[in-house]
Amino acid sequence: MKYRDLGRTGLVVSEIGFGGWAIGGSWGPQSEEDSLQALHRALDLGVTLIDTAAGYGNGQSERIIGKVMKERGAWGKVAVATKIPPSPGLWPPSPYDRAEERYGEKYLRESLEERLANLGTDCVDILQLHTWSRAWNRDPHPLEVLQDLRDEGKLRFIGISTPEHDQNSFVQLLREGLLDVVQVIYNIFEQEPAAELLPAAAEAGVGVIARMPFDEGALTGKYTEETRFAESDFRSRYFMGDRLKRVVREVGKVREDLEGTGLGLPEAALRFVLAHPAVSATIPGMRNPAQAQANCSVSDRPDLPEGLLTKLRRHNWRRAFWYEGR
Repeated sequence: MKYRDLGRTGLVVSEIGFGGWAIGGSWGPQSEEDSLQALHRALDLGVTLIDTAAGYGNGQSERIIGKVMKERGAWGKVAVATKIPPSPGLWPPSPYDRAEERYGEKYLRESLEERLANLGTDCVDILQLHTWSRAWNRDPHPLEVLQDLRDEGKLRFIGISTPEHDQNSFVQLLREGLLDVVQVIYNIFEQEPAAELLPAAAEAGVGVIARMPFDEGALTGKYTEETRFAESDFRSRYFMGDRLKRVVREVGKVREDLEGTGLGLPEAALRFVLAHPAVSATIPGMRNPAQAQANCSVSDRPDLPEGLLTKLRRHNWRRAFWYEGR
């Protein structure tokens, strides 16, 4: 396992982190035993960054992670990041929403206490707001509350997870030094952060956690046009309508570029994300020990050749709202 600086935080984390969404549910049936074994295997393989959120199984992901962290005495050795969603309302937030209403001080304090209780700790390493609106940049009051909570010893570092539809929404906050960490969608299809967000983070010394390296599983190559997801599975909405058909077609084009390289899709997908110098770590989901083994082993492989990187960059897909024309 290779390790990288998480921006200016002073934390040195594994470049492959543990994405904890699926172990909380929402991705089809998931046994707690598989989740526990996946976490233990990832830690055995050198993972030192775990990401989760309040919304991953209504705290179930946090509770499982807290159990493993306690069993292994891993606090202080493994960095845990969690997220607080805005209070109930529109997602993404409306441009007319007020920051102090969606992320009010009382709400943030109460939610953080719940996060700490679920994780079984009195201080979380990284606390992230789970989404944001650029309407709040002029008066980012929620970040002031998080700064107070940091001063009180409840958290160590402050971050925001980018909203899917507007990932550049808080570049200004990076430049103003208000964030320690940013979590961003970055993969072979979603490369827009390379235009502004990633360079701005590097210049500001902000750690970057790249999520969705497999584009919700598509870039593992395991889906076909006939793949179906249960109604309760998040992917049934992400790949609704003709989206799955179009994604499978685009994945096929990536496969063509990998022919003769000896690389499988999952390895290429992870190595593509890690090739950007601003990225501190990527956090693929790991639902069982086999997935933990496969994902973590990629860190020991060689970097992608520059020629192949150039080819893969051509798969940048500005699908936004899945407009026609590709």
